Amino acid sequence: MVVPELRPWRAAGPRVARAARAVRPRFARFARATAPQLDRVTRPKTWQYTAGAATAGLALAAGVVTAAGPWDSRGQRTAERDRAVALERTGGADHGRGPDGSGTTSGSPRPAPSAPSVLTGLGGTADGAPRGAEAVPGGTPLADVLGPLTEDPALGGRGAAVVDLTTGERLYGRSADTALTPASTTKIATAVAALTALGPDHRLTTRTALETDTGELVLVGGGDPTLTARKDARGLASLRTLAERTAAALKKRDVREVTLSYDTTLYAGTEMHPIGVNENLARVTALMADEGRTDDSVSGPAPRVPDPAADAARAFAEFLERHGVTASAPGPSKATDRADTLATVSSPPLSALVERMLTNSDNDLAEALARHTALASGESADFDGVSAAITARLKQLGLPVDGARFHDGSGLDRTDRITAGLLTALLAEAADPSRPELRPVLTGLPVAGFTGTLSGRYTDRAAGVVRAKTGTLTGVNTLAGTVATPDGRLLGFAFLASDTTNAWEAQAALDRLATALASGPP
Repeated sequence: MVVPELRPWRAAGPRVARAARAVRPRFARFARATAPQLDRVTRPKTWQYTAGAATAGLALAAGVVTAAGPWDSRGQRTAERDRAVALERTGGADHGRGPDGSGTTSGSPRPAPSAPSVLTGLGGTADGAPRGAEAVPGGTPLADVLGPLTEDPALGGRGAAVVDLTTGERLYGRSADTALTPASTTKIATAVAALTALGPDHRLTTRTALETDTGELVLVGGGDPTLTARKDARGLASLRTLAERTAAALKKRDVREVTLSYDTTLYAGTEMHPIGVNENLARVTALMADEGRTDDSVSGPAPRVPDPAADAARAFAEFLERHGVTASAPGPSKATDRADTLATVSSPPLSALVERMLTNSDNDLAEALARHTALASGESADFDGVSAAITARLKQLGLPVDGARFHDGSGLDRTDRITAGLLTALLAEAADPSRPELRPVLTGLPVAGFTGTLSGRYTDRAAGVVRAKTGTLTGVNTLAGTVATPDGRLLGFAFLASDTTNAWEAQAALDRLATALASGPP
């Protein structure tokens, strides 16, 4: 049984709560306008930006920036600034433009003033003063702040780790090297492995192939679960576009009637995840449209079609008909090497897919990226190959994989095991300036109070400055991500709880831990 991600609203300070309510609509519009990011691969110019911003592609309006986090004064958070310049908008952190182009609107927040740097230089604070490496703002040792919070009985068995992302130094640990069930924080490992194996520019391609000797038309699945049959593709690979291009190619050959087949042989092994039939995941197949969802949803649990590949092929046949090509009822097959490719459509780049997977906790996309990682690593595209490939890629990076077990890419498998130490090491690797290809691991993390599985959490002092991947299974609650502290440090953290008996209380306890890092002692 899987417990859906829980989103309790917590009591907020009035000023931050008002700011969050005011900015959320603008933030949502911005997110829709910029997602998916089709052609961008983040290539930060400075270490301050690569680790400190961790917000590339997202713009926090003045209310939240002023109340809950610093703005740019020394080159940090350049993503927000550059985005505003690209849109030719004025108004400082507000990014607003009034009807007259003045950058102000009635009742809109005023531009945010300059603030200390988001990330300090090594060994210093924003004002250059020395700092205690193992203390939160105010000088209180991390152990004194986090220790009592980790004692909360709601957490059951627990593991915790906090690292400084500028140095990779562990600042706090409690059973940090004990392997526990990670739930969806597994997706952080999947993301790092996939980007390492394939690169951020890689795209997943669905194609049609014509067997010239038999006249059979084969719809060949490329392992892209974001392939969409919807009229508005929103930048995703479109099954309708593929049908249109295929029909045009067939007509050039004077073909208006075909025997249609579909090919799912890119993947191997069983299509059924060990969790079984579940609204959190469709059958794992190389061909599907809209993740086999039977409703209009694009994320979260939803009813799924029994056979996503056959369903996608039937939809494709209907689209062909609209373009004057009659197709037979489709059946499974395999395209031969002799077949001519007629048309292709490709997904957004892997960098955008990773961001979507992490922000929405997309299980279908996680399993797909895990299988592509297996293929790129010379392993079979099945659950066993996924396990071997992810482990090998993390070892290749020199990460501490002792005790880790990956039996899937999504974290839905309860036999997965990850340590808090490995999760923070993954975050530190993604923040490493020598690993720009891994930056989507940070930029894809949900933003507290704004996006993805954290949109309904952290309306208090942590809103906008905590970014984290959540994880929830029955008896398991996890949280791993980054936090910008008031003194300008960027920390990576991982908190894992197992054998929990009350999911709401466990989640609230994890949120208190992250908030303590974000704001220091009350």
